[in-house]
Amino acid sequence: MQFTNDTTIRRADRADVDAIVGLLAADPIGEQRERPGDPAYLAAFDELDADPRQLLVVADRNGEVVGTMQLTFTPGLSRLGMTRTTVEAVRVRSDQRGNGLGQRLLEWAIEESRARGCGLVQLTTDGRRADAHRFYERLGFTPSHVGMKLAL
Repeated sequence: MQFTNDTTIRRADRADVDAIVGLLAADPIGEQRERPGDPAYLAAFDELDADPRQLLVVADRNGEVVGTMQLTFTPGLSRLGMTRTTVEAVRVRSDQRGNGLGQRLLEWAIEESRARGCGLVQLTTDGRRADAHRFYERLGFTPSHVGMKLAL
């Protein structure tokens, strides 16, 4: 999908992995947990790309990856068998923030979810990302649940 003359949202390919990992590592939280250059990312990409319920996309501006997000489409029994979308790893390159790219990415995710018959779009965001919380709430997301994790 093209939304400006020079920016397209498209399915990520293997050649995008280094740029995506760079986006994931480009903040104080990500820099502590990501290791750009690790071959594990390519193996993870191959697994993700082969799964029809996963969609990793990039915002491509003039051949450069300037944003990314991952969508997971999960069928379920609850809510009358509703399929839901989980949005993860939303990132916009620092020099591209403030121009509406993040909003366009999320709007694209919502439309893609509708097109796939999903009835709910959900996401989690790190408790330390106050700016992200405000951003998602401005787009209509509501803080309705408490997320929990167990590291293995």
